[in-house]
Parts: sequence; structure tokens; C-alpha cells
Amino acid sequence: MDIIKVSANSRTSAVAGAIAGVIREHGRAEVQAIGAGAVNQSVKALVLAMSYLQERDEMEVVCMPEFVDVEIEDKVRTAIKLVVVPR
Repeated sequence: MDIIKVSANSRTSAVAGAIAGVIREHGRAEVQAIGAGAVNQSVKALVLAMSYLQERDEMEVVCMPEFVDVEIEDKVRTAIKLVVVPR
């Protein structure tokens, strides 16, 4: 399972569709964002994905946020990872 990487410019509906699709296929999703704008887009997409899954699949999901260190161009950055699993 791949990590869904979100930027500040990511389309909310596209990310929400990806989250819902990954949960349907793998039973869980991981969303990673670096920076306030990316975290904002991630949370909005998560709320939208939750409604997709509730309406279409009658599935409730929960989100567990955590910090992770990622290396980008030989520099370590702190990202927010949202782990999304069925309730």
C-alpha cells in the first residue's frame, strides 16, 4: 500500500477519492502532508472521504494522526501522517 502524499495544491475531491479507494481496497489508508496548507487539504479530503464511505459503503472510519520524519533532498522534515482505518 502506498502513502497518499498531499500538497497544499492538491485537489480535495481527488485526494478524498484516493483515500476512499485505498480503504476499500486495502482496509486502511495513510495520508502524509508537510506544511500547514497540505495538512489543511488532507483534513478536508479526509472529511469528504468519510462521507463517501458512509453514504456508499455504510462504513465508518477513524483517523489517528502522528508525526513522522521524512527525508527530502538530504534534509529531514517533520510530516503529519493520518492513518485512516475502519471503526
